[in-house]
Amino acid sequence: MVYFNTFANTMKLVVMTRPTFFVEEDKILAALFNEGMDDLHLFKPDSSPIFLERLLSLLPDDYYRKITVHNHFYLKTEFGLGGIHLDRADQEKPEGYKGNISRSCNDLSLLKAAKKQSKYVFLHNLFDSLSDKHLHATFSPIALQEASSQHLIDKHVYALGGMSLDNIRIAKDLGFGGVVICGDLWNRFDIHHGTDYKELIQHFAKLRSAAG
Repeated sequence: MVYFNTFANTMKLVVMTRPTFFVEEDKILAALFNEGMDDLHLFKPDSSPIFLERLLSLLPDDYYRKITVHNHFYLKTEFGLGGIHLDRADQEKPEGYKGNISRSCNDLSLLKAAKKQSKYVFLHNLFDSLSDKHLHATFSPIALQEASSQHLIDKHVYALGGMSLDNIRIAKDLGFGGVVICGDLWNRFDIHHGTDYKELIQHFAKLRSAAG
């Protein structure tokens, strides 16, 4: 499969949390920050805000500015977080909100407008999801090549969906400014029985090197 080649670039590496909480999560997130993670998306779509508050309270507050929250946007102000994320391209920002906004988009025809209203945009699903078997690739390789050549894909657009060590290079060649990692990282830790997350941290270091 041939993709459109652009110049080699340094990409942002975003880590998105699992949608559910688990026992070792605060320890792993703190270890990832210590390893160099500088952009965490706190994604817990069906959670009560009290559990999000608890997770945040367990993390060193030096890291709050590196966290973007999905839903429960009051946490941005309460904890001094880095920004908020809107999960639809056409979603309105909260009334009176001032600060960084990112958003998700799964329609190339909406991407240009979404970029104008956001610090960056997640374009999904680039590949079949590694965390949800029901989520499949949205775009054909040809459509992505055309979007790249038209500069719809640029440093303000991050690739989401099935992103892994194997396909970071594809996203980089298409001109994406960043990649969003979820399943490829969290699948390396057994949330029900695991206590040793060394493999996960080591894999993050490889992902960070590939994005850089």
